Amino acid sequence: MDSASQQQRIVVGINGSLNSLVALRRAGTEARLTGRRLLAVMVWRPYDTDPPAGTGRSPLKGTRTAAMRLLKDILNDVFAASDDGVPIGGLVISGNAGRTLVQIADRETDLLVVGAGHQKRLRRRRSPVARYCLTHATCPVLAVPPPSLQLDLEALTRKKRLLRTMVHDVGRLSA
Repeated sequence: MDSASQQQRIVVGINGSLNSLVALRRAGTEARLTGRRLLAVMVWRPYDTDPPAGTGRSPLKGTRTAAMRLLKDILNDVFAASDDGVPIGGLVISGNAGRTLVQIADRETDLLVVGAGHQKRLRRRRSPVARYCLTHATCPVLAVPPPSLQLDLEALTRKKRLLRTMVHDVGRLSA
């Protein structure tokens, strides 16, 4: 590995979802193949995981601590068994995910890796974060598609929801 490739980075956005873990693995593979440094970025928003009211804990402190712990656990789970020699760093930062990732991956030599699937929607759509990164980044962006397991789970969830609605409607009609 030469010093120029060590200066180049692969920035990957992760949030703990199955799709972000697949993106992290892909980013790790890209880092190993190209000799780049890997920077895993977890962007959190304070109101996403506020602690219960009356606990006396600050939402910012509790959320940041939880995000840091999650990032550490994810990096350990994904890379602990491999000895690829890939330099890995982690960053937990508060903000809007797409905007923050684009601001961090601000060098033309960076590669930004994001998951392309959206966890909450049941249709195959590019996530808002991936869409933002693809349209605003100044570096190349690799949008990793959701794994087939995720698509299968979403299809199963959609079928269960449809079946529940049909049973509810039939019950209402027969009453």
